[in-house]
Amino acid sequence: KDRQRRHNYGFTAGGPVYIPKVYDGRDKTFFFFNWEQFREKVLDNTTTYSVPTLLMRQGDFSEILTSRYVETVDGVTNIRQNTIYRPGTEHTYIGLDGKSYLMRDPYPGNKITDPFNSAALAIQNMIPEPAGPYKDDLTNNYLVPFEKYNYRTIPSVKIDHNFGSRSKLSGYWSSTRITANTMCDGFYDVGPFTGCMLTYDRVNTVRFNYDFTITPTMLLHLGAGLQQLKFTNDHPYQNYDQQTELGIPQPKGAQVKLFPNIRGLNTSYGGYSYFFGMGPAVQSIQRMYKPTANISLTWVKSNHTYKFGAEMRIEGFLTDVLNPGYGRYDFSSTQTGIPQSGYITSSGVGVGFPYASFLLGQFNATYVGAPATPRIGKSAWALFAQDSWKVTPKFTLDYGLRWDYQNYLNETYGRVASFSPTTANPRVDNLPGAMIFERNGVKFANVYPHAFGPRLGAAYQITPKTVFRAGWGISYGQTATNNGASVTAAGASTGYSAPSYGAAWRTLTQGAPESVDGMYTWPNFDPGFLNTSPTPYTGGVAAFDHNGGRPPRQIMWSIGIQREITQDLMVEASYVGNRGVWWEGDELIAVNAISADRLASFGLSLDNADDRSLLEGRLSSTAAMNRINPATGLPFSTPPYTGFPTSQTVAQSLRPFPHFGNINYRWAPLGKTWYDSMQLKVTKRFSQGLSFNSTFTWQKELVMGSETTGQTSGSTGGYVNDVFDRSLNKYISSFSRPIVWITSLNYTLPKLAINDMLSWAIRDWTIGAVLNYSSGRPIAVPAASSSSITSLYTFQNTFANRVAGQPLFARTVKNADGTKTITPIDNINDRSSYDPLTDFVLNPAAWEDPSAGQFSTSTAFYSDYRYPRHPAERLSIGRIFRFKEGVTLNIRADFDNIFNRMVLPDSLLTSTNAIATQSWSSSGITSSGFGRYNAA
Repeated sequence: KDRQRRHNYGFTAGGPVYIPKVYDGRDKTFFFFNWEQFREKVLDNTTTYSVPTLLMRQGDFSEILTSRYVETVDGVTNIRQNTIYRPGTEHTYIGLDGKSYLMRDPYPGNKITDPFNSAALAIQNMIPEPAGPYKDDLTNNYLVPFEKYNYRTIPSVKIDHNFGSRSKLSGYWSSTRITANTMCDGFYDVGPFTGCMLTYDRVNTVRFNYDFTITPTMLLHLGAGLQQLKFTNDHPYQNYDQQTELGIPQPKGAQVKLFPNIRGLNTSYGGYSYFFGMGPAVQSIQRMYKPTANISLTWVKSNHTYKFGAEMRIEGFLTDVLNPGYGRYDFSSTQTGIPQSGYITSSGVGVGFPYASFLLGQFNATYVGAPATPRIGKSAWALFAQDSWKVTPKFTLDYGLRWDYQNYLNETYGRVASFSPTTANPRVDNLPGAMIFERNGVKFANVYPHAFGPRLGAAYQITPKTVFRAGWGISYGQTATNNGASVTAAGASTGYSAPSYGAAWRTLTQGAPESVDGMYTWPNFDPGFLNTSPTPYTGGVAAFDHNGGRPPRQIMWSIGIQREITQDLMVEASYVGNRGVWWEGDELIAVNAISADRLASFGLSLDNADDRSLLEGRLSSTAAMNRINPATGLPFSTPPYTGFPTSQTVAQSLRPFPHFGNINYRWAPLGKTWYDSMQLKVTKRFSQGLSFNSTFTWQKELVMGSETTGQTSGSTGGYVNDVFDRSLNKYISSFSRPIVWITSLNYTLPKLAINDMLSWAIRDWTIGAVLNYSSGRPIAVPAASSSSITSLYTFQNTFANRVAGQPLFARTVKNADGTKTITPIDNINDRSSYDPLTDFVLNPAAWEDPSAGQFSTSTAFYSDYRYPRHPAERLSIGRIFRFKEGVTLNIRADFDNIFNRMVLPDSLLTSTNAIATQSWSSSGITSSGFGRYNAA
């Protein structure tokens, strides 16, 4: 097991500012200081990595040859999986079908006989040999304990100064310092090839508030603040000279010198694995500046309390993306495989091996570019006016109006690109679909000027002990915010792939060619800069919605009654509801998907097996050459633009923008929310030192297209099953908890009529408890397990269908003879009904794939398909010792999980693949599959 140690400690001090013979502020200047530190260390004893085996390091790949044979176009069946072929031995081969193919000679015995690339050999010498209990395996054969740390220090100070009876100034400063290596791997201390990144967060907050009493009934408040953030992720091995250490030419113009980023070396048969690969993946410096200001005037006149005010918030995000400067090299199996695209037809069974290509130094692609420095920002302004009007002694009316005006995030100098569906792309025969910039009057989005939010509230005292309350209002959230994360600066880097299938782009010792190195600049205002080759660009493409300046709107209302039962017992009952629109719902847009209507315009239907076969086949297929597209009068094998590879599928050629893969929209205000709840509250005021508060909520939360908002990653967490019919995507929220019950208790020990010293030691101790019980969160319906259901034809995934009559939860146990026993679980919250180490708890038989080409009829969540409940029970004990006036000592201890319940996080339960094979390790512990608790 991993060893985890956490410590959280701190202290506070406060009082008047008094410096003898210097300053006496005991009646006007006061300070409060707080210091807190959190330290966490984890000794990781369980994470395994793949490193090349002893034979692989020698170029011997005989151990990865399997008994499986690949299927080929011409029907040859004597080619074994993972056969390594020798580059440079290309020759023409006449297949059994009489056609000509390009072939290579296999290495005898699957052992490389050519010299290793010197740079690859230098890198391999840094990689440790297999170690740990699995060192003899092909994969996950390196297990060496290593330590991760996370340190957070937070000092803060607040100062208040009274200039007199009418004015007061207060200031606040806090700083958060976070240092962590949680993004590190087991090779952290081994060498510069580690993919580890050290993270440093620095956050400073400064606030000032000034209050001035103009008259006894008029108060002016002024506030201003500034929040600053700086985030860096640094590689532990800086100033690494690739030319000197490895013999790889250092990319020109590099702002940092680091180990190159090498990817693609891992397969299910071994190689090298860690996250993105070998070497640093991303290095950047991110800064945020957020100045804020507010002003308000409160005026009490007669039976009215007026308040007028204004607010300002400016957000600036400065990002320096440095990673393109030190080079990225991608390896694949094609350089040591058969150099004929489409020759192998069997799925999942191939030849060649990425690590063999690496030893020869032959990389498949390289990514180069210039460091990018986007400057993103937005501003928000607001005006408000409100009044609390005591109409009668029993009736109070509150009303007001707020106006918000918010900009959307944009790059100060118009250097970040957005996809435009109407702009001609010069790289692909001027087809529509290219990148645009906010230059020459172009704006990505429109600012919404009508965000008026009226509010109305009323309270009426029916009887001296009964009060009725009701409220209604409209409020607006924020337009999408960066949240301190890096905005993808489109155009900062681009990829260059091998000139032909199976060929190497270059070798490691050659590095990036001079024709590429340093030629790519940021920003690149070419509308077709992403389409550097005829192959469709499948990297991240961002499209900013033209309504991105529209903030989410929430209409809220409530109605309730409060009743005093006895002098110190109060009960309340309320109905609370709201409806939200314009939440960010990016997943509801798929501009480059193929709808049924679009397929029909080509005379195709997903209900037809021949049409589905045509769509998933290549343009070079016989079916594509023999069928005529009624929309064009040409064969389906006709490329949509010059150079479009015939190895691409017919479906790709029929996409609205065939030169792109999926296009991710951002800031699309399409999401909606629905919320209704009944809330009950009971308050028992102090009685013999006891206080009691309990709330019970029965609620229903529905969403469409959006679970979160304000992100720039192109994903808002929305669950979308059929993007072509938005109305079908209204689901229970993934955060849904229909029942929530929270109870808090506090008890202060009284003074006892016993020995004075003993009484002093016992009295005034306060014992508090908070008990939180709620429904479990819903489990997402698994995705269809086969990509052939919808994604091959429409480029959109779908859910699995729920099987009627099948239990959703089932305990699957492996018997001694290898058979399985499946027993339905009536209550997943009953831990005695299963063992999370050895039993699977979800039932794969409850789900099945839809028919080919059909979208699922399931909803994203079902109310009876939920994770186990997670009770939260906390206890605190504390006391304030008063020694004299102005001198106190506060002692407090907090205890979580006071009943020592075993609570497994939802994230440990594998629930996304409906048809996965359930398997166990040799020791009987679950190892993979649907419904597995990763509790080992």
